[in-house]
Amino acid sequence: MTAAGPGGRLLTLPAAAPPKSASRSLQPAAPIRGKPKKCVVYPHPPKSSRLSPSVLRWLQGLDLTFFPRNVNRDFSNGFLIAEIFTVYYPRDLKLTSFQNGTSLKVKLANWAQLEKFLARKRLKLPKELIHGTIHCKVGVPEILVQEIYTLLTHREIKSIRDDLVNFTDYSYQMRLPLVPRSTASRVIKDNIRLSEIKSNPNILTNELKAEFLCLLQMMQRKLSRKLNPKWFEVKPTVGEFTLDHLPTHISERKRNSPISRKEAAPVLLACDFQDEHY
Repeated sequence: MTAAGPGGRLLTLPAAAPPKSASRSLQPAAPIRGKPKKCVVYPHPPKSSRLSPSVLRWLQGLDLTFFPRNVNRDFSNGFLIAEIFTVYYPRDLKLTSFQNGTSLKVKLANWAQLEKFLARKRLKLPKELIHGTIHCKVGVPEILVQEIYTLLTHREIKSIRDDLVNFTDYSYQMRLPLVPRSTASRVIKDNIRLSEIKSNPNILTNELKAEFLCLLQMMQRKLSRKLNPKWFEVKPTVGEFTLDHLPTHISERKRNSPISRKEAAPVLLACDFQDEHY
């Protein structure tokens, strides 16, 4: 920018600085240096588990070496069970004497130490639950963890034993449709683990287990035929067919005067006696 000075000389004046924009005037604050704050990160709950929220919160508060993601697998070797007991009995149980492995030898050794500790402290856990946990029976480790929770905290929670626990997948199979249900060979394969045969190679015991599973599967099939007769094309017997086609006056009289069981028993016995002689 030029201007007239004294003596007619042209003087150059410095240009005015442009006004700073509001966006430039707001500079970002300098980052605060120091240690970042530690956030409490809760592990994800295990997949497909029936453990109650109170038991899960209890497990999270124990600060275990690793959080169980697969309940059936992670509790089977007894390492996490031993770590839970070391929190409550630090002087009586040492975690260094346990191994975190997956072999059957490691599992049996860990659980043998735990059973000695439980006997010394007079703490009772059902042996059936321990056996089912070692061999990864579905749903058994969850019941065992619930028993330990009640034993150590003296708190009662709703039991997850919704039916009789026979350590098989019978209740699961009954909830399935008719087509995808397991056959007899598949039932034996799913419910008798290889680790069970290795730990107890007695042939008679394994045969009894297989016979029990076959009997259970036969009962399941009979119940399915009773509940779904049209699917299996079950034809009525002669007696059922006769009762359905009785005359109206006889059927009404039969309904009004029911026959007691004691009156019907001699008739049935007489019929059986005649059938045997003929």
